[in-house]
Amino acid sequence: MRDYISFIFFSLIVFMILSGCYKYNPVCESCVEYNPTPISLIYPFASFPAPNTPPWNQLTEEGVNLGRHLFYDPILSSDNTVSCASCHKQEYAFGDNTQYSFGINQSLGERNAPTIINIAFHTAFDWDGKSSSVEDQASRPIFNEIELHNNNWSEVINRIKMSELYLDLFCAAFGTSDIDSSHVLKAIAQFERTLISDNSKFDQYLRGEVVLSPEEIRGFNIYSTERGDCFHCHPIGLFTNNMFHNNGIDSQFEDLGRYNVTNNMLDQGAFKSPSLRNIEFSAPYMHDGRFETLEQVIDHYDFGGYDSPTVDPLMKYIGIGLMLTEQEKTDLKAFLLTLSDESFINNADFSNPF
Repeated sequence: MRDYISFIFFSLIVFMILSGCYKYNPVCESCVEYNPTPISLIYPFASFPAPNTPPWNQLTEEGVNLGRHLFYDPILSSDNTVSCASCHKQEYAFGDNTQYSFGINQSLGERNAPTIINIAFHTAFDWDGKSSSVEDQASRPIFNEIELHNNNWSEVINRIKMSELYLDLFCAAFGTSDIDSSHVLKAIAQFERTLISDNSKFDQYLRGEVVLSPEEIRGFNIYSTERGDCFHCHPIGLFTNNMFHNNGIDSQFEDLGRYNVTNNMLDQGAFKSPSLRNIEFSAPYMHDGRFETLEQVIDHYDFGGYDSPTVDPLMKYIGIGLMLTEQEKTDLKAFLLTLSDESFINNADFSNPF
């Protein structure tokens, strides 16, 4: 009799476990057939470095699809109102068209939202480089009190688990229905690494597909020589050197920039050089969005910049200026506009999946 009761009790326990599995986790069995499809990034090998993709987070179609959904879903914010895409909009080269972006409760950010372009090939992230990887960077807005404003991962994961959509997507991407923070960050990073822009008019020119106008050629010559002195921080290819510079926009600093990360006095006022790809779409400019137009940016460098103890040695024209003519400024802008990639900001694979 005792054995029979034990058997019944054991059977009830098993039934409850299985029932719970199918009630709260309807994909327990489907994960057994985990078979993700690997994908490789396609990019211009001659002008781009090798992608910075960790071996423990290789790209798959399923992982990218999951990351795309998470990127656009306000479910990651504490009040379900703000997503990654709220501040990183495709039409603005995955940046924003405001000086500072709004987070939950219409809280205003403290820096201009940087673009997300070709970051699979970057080695430093955020304006001050406080993130060491795409995965690391993806976690910061989730807990930032202005942006997505969560207190801990448990509340984020619980919201995701309550959604009927994500259990299948996590199974397909990672072969598990046990959703955790590492899978969330891996998926977002996978999607962001696919955001490659390499089909601007200038790219097409390098491939011999189009010709540049005389104005654009003159602008390129200004850009790529000491006349414009642009190429040091924004070399051809990624159009960023992934380094941090005090570019002379201030003589005194309200935001100490890179110094906040390194505590190195020489890093005061230094910020990451952004990519100039799609700069036509990503106004306003600089870490604080102070410049509304490309003309203002060009005028700043033509002026030469403000001196300070930490101004970058590459700012060689402090107190002198480039002394560009109005025609040279027009030509330089014409070249910068050849870095616009309409196919990037209109790519359906990067768009909102909902």
